[in-house]
Amino acid sequence: MHDLNWNDVRVFLAVAEAGQIGRAAQALRVDPTTLSRRLRRLEQHLEISLFERTREGQVLTEAGEVLLSKAETMAHAAGSIDAVLGPHTGLSGSLRLSVSEGFGSQFLTPYLVEFARTHPNLTLELVANSGFLSPSRREADIAVMLSRPKAGPVLCRKLADYALMLYASPDYLRRNGVPRDTADLASNHMLISYVPDLLYAPELNYLDEFHTGLTARLRSSSINAQHRLIAEGAGIGVLPRFIGEASDELVPVCPDRAITRSFWVVTHRDTQNLARVRAGKEWLLECVEAGRDRLMPC
Repeated sequence: MHDLNWNDVRVFLAVAEAGQIGRAAQALRVDPTTLSRRLRRLEQHLEISLFERTREGQVLTEAGEVLLSKAETMAHAAGSIDAVLGPHTGLSGSLRLSVSEGFGSQFLTPYLVEFARTHPNLTLELVANSGFLSPSRREADIAVMLSRPKAGPVLCRKLADYALMLYASPDYLRRNGVPRDTADLASNHMLISYVPDLLYAPELNYLDEFHTGLTARLRSSSINAQHRLIAEGAGIGVLPRFIGEASDELVPVCPDRAITRSFWVVTHRDTQNLARVRAGKEWLLECVEAGRDRLMPC
């Protein structure tokens, strides 16, 4: 491995993890053509084939398996250097956080300004949308997910619980009456929720937990769109309490009923000790501690 280009080794690691050139290119944020060229250059330098090209993607050869073991050792060493230098030189590079839309746009943003100010040389990327990027495929440095991943080269820990309740606007309740109980929702009220076949996490399928058989007639893949529909009097819907309680346009419906979900923070095992990743995880823990009363109001 004399005179190897570390960037080419990183490309090899990304393809080995992702199993496909396109996914690896997305994870490293480079053009697939550039990534393929670097991979060929590494193979030519070593005079071996590292992958077999199959219909499904790239599969490691025996030589590739040997190199993977050595490359992971190199990655771990590089992470250790970053961890040692980070506190002294300040954080730099980029940190990509993948979070759910509501958590990112309506919980984290008040805390993000100070984090950015504390680390002026760090580029922060907050990906807050309907779906999660994958740390196991190196699409994100840190992901805050709704469940513990079942597989992959990742480490995770529970970040926090959060509560959800039914909400409506005062105008909607004046026009349609206040539900007597959750059973009343099924026949007498317009419900708002997610599009069932576009759910990016099964934990978002929660209407049945309020009352069996509840079905929404107004649906959106966006929690922020659902929030606006509820606030504008279109119907009754479920929102995290850190969204519902912060809005003067909403009131709880059936306030004796609430459900709980959890956030999990997930990182790739090879990058967990990078200074910027450790700092990002510590910041997230500080955020949920500071906002505990918003996540789980009394």
